[in-house]
Amino acid sequence: MFDRVLVANRGEIAIRVFRTLRALGIASVAVFTDADAGARHVREADEAARVPSYLDLDAVIEAARATGAEAVHPGYGFLAENTAFARACADAGIVFIGPPAAAIEAMGDKIRAKQTVAAAGVPVVPGRDEAGLTDGELAAAALDVGLPVLLKPSAGGGGKGMRLVRDAADLPEAIASARREARASFGDDTLLVERFVANPRHIEIQVFADAHGHVVHLGERECSLQRRHQKIIEEAPSPLLDEATRERMGASAVAAARAVGYVGAGTVEYIVSADRPGEYFFMEMNTRLQVEHPVTELVTGLDLVELQLRAAAGEPLPFTQDDVALRGHSIEARVYAEDPARGFLPTGGRVLALSEPSGDHVRVDSGLDAGTEVGGSYDPMLAKVIVWAPDRAGALRRLDRALASYTLLGVGTNVAFLRALLRHPDVEAGRLDTGLVERSLEELTGEATVPDEVFAAAALERVLALETGDPDPWAIPDGWRPGAPARTPWIITPSGGEPVEVGVRGRAHDAEVTVGGNAPVRASLADGPSPLTLTYGARTLSYEAARDGHTLWLGRGGHAWALAEHVRAEGGGAAAVAGDGVLRSPMPGTVLAVKVAEGDRVGEGQPLVVVEAMKMEHTVTAPIAGVVTRLPARAGAQVALDAVLAIIEAEEG
Repeated sequence: MFDRVLVANRGEIAIRVFRTLRALGIASVAVFTDADAGARHVREADEAARVPSYLDLDAVIEAARATGAEAVHPGYGFLAENTAFARACADAGIVFIGPPAAAIEAMGDKIRAKQTVAAAGVPVVPGRDEAGLTDGELAAAALDVGLPVLLKPSAGGGGKGMRLVRDAADLPEAIASARREARASFGDDTLLVERFVANPRHIEIQVFADAHGHVVHLGERECSLQRRHQKIIEEAPSPLLDEATRERMGASAVAAARAVGYVGAGTVEYIVSADRPGEYFFMEMNTRLQVEHPVTELVTGLDLVELQLRAAAGEPLPFTQDDVALRGHSIEARVYAEDPARGFLPTGGRVLALSEPSGDHVRVDSGLDAGTEVGGSYDPMLAKVIVWAPDRAGALRRLDRALASYTLLGVGTNVAFLRALLRHPDVEAGRLDTGLVERSLEELTGEATVPDEVFAAAALERVLALETGDPDPWAIPDGWRPGAPARTPWIITPSGGEPVEVGVRGRAHDAEVTVGGNAPVRASLADGPSPLTLTYGARTLSYEAARDGHTLWLGRGGHAWALAEHVRAEGGGAAAVAGDGVLRSPMPGTVLAVKVAEGDRVGEGQPLVVVEAMKMEHTVTAPIAGVVTRLPARAGAQVALDAVLAIIEAEEG
């Protein structure tokens, strides 16, 4: 076994690997970029080395040499499936904790992968996958296979360059756009065409192999809950498969692994018809540890990272296929820095407060702690919440309760969306397919409306902060006037929303609160910075709270609200400060382009600024027609969420 291992990754997966290294008494080495100098994974390693980029394979290998690491664990993403990196490690005399470079290469090209596994008897989706198909040949193949079809890039993954075509008239443009995106994303515009499976489910088989010819599978994971081909919730085992189908798919996955001389952890992904679960087709093989590996660990009782280390060190697998048993049910939810109510745009910021779930059979793989800066340079996944229970219904309940106790203030997340998804009737019943999330987006994001009691808590928090305790009624900010208390208006704007006027009559401990145009409600707020305890009508609610300048963050039940306070209004109300012509950044990121100048006349809906974050571009358009009077946005500049990019004033008449 190794004495020292370098982990060529960051965030939650680096910390996850460190946990197993510590358990085995192996020293850990982290790498980090300048942006991650203060990151948690750097502090938790025994030693750390700076690299210019996590993708700089020469720098990573030099860091391994300099720190005396005998092996490198690549995690997932970055260099995990980089054939050149696996070969460079071997050339440097450093063990790559992953499959042989030849296996990565064989499975990294979708066309070659399909041909390889088909030769081993693995069922593949009907289609055409010869290299070098012209646009005309692709169109003809699509018609031969039968519409609808999927156009897919041979290189890369993550849904980039993929197009679903249902109508023959759409084929030319779909092929052209798929080629453009594939070329831009992977430097290779080779496409293949496959039959589109109706009501598809995404089910993958975890395989493991040692260097002595032993290959086993560890059961399946259901990964059908996706958005834009990005997994959101995964579980093991699948609620669809029976034992006979599981055995057939497992044997198929083992055959695929043997076909390329596989060693280590790998995942063979299948598309399965929800209507005909006995019909499954090979999609691709991921030649690395998967993000969702914890659910397999919890139902098998195995540590997959430990198995990776032992296989890389040349040890044989300590069990056979007959020893593998799946016990109970496990579900994982991915926590992303994104805002579901705003089209899942990336968020970011500094973690002001963090409370992660705990308890029996609850696991959190996380790279966060209070003070972490979440920027737009890397993947938006922050953490994973994983649970186990004796059955699926119990696992769903346990995960929902775990997410309800998840509090992250300072960075918007998808936690409330995850809870809504878990309670969807089709999810509860196990009626899953890869289109379920997209079909249900409106109902799943419907809870994005900020409740009145949250606005009340924010306004009373300001009243409480300003109260001095001076018995002089003129010194108390409660709107007191001779004869009767007056109503004090506060203007509060939720992130991405419209300003709301909240009227407060009285003091924080005994007030009458009016939110918007609704009827007044008796309310009170107890002392204490966090949690804040609010009594609102007949309800008493507690909120975790953190303040960042003029913005108050409140969290409860997996929800988190960022509430910006404007100056107290003496009149005019929310409409006076609504700022209809204020153009704000929908996400933290980098300004790629500014398409106007100060003094320009613009029309409503005209593109003005392009912002990029986490590999996503967003064009911000003019909310009204008028004249650009201020333009703080500058190309290349970093901007925060809701930062003012431009101000437009409507022209009279």
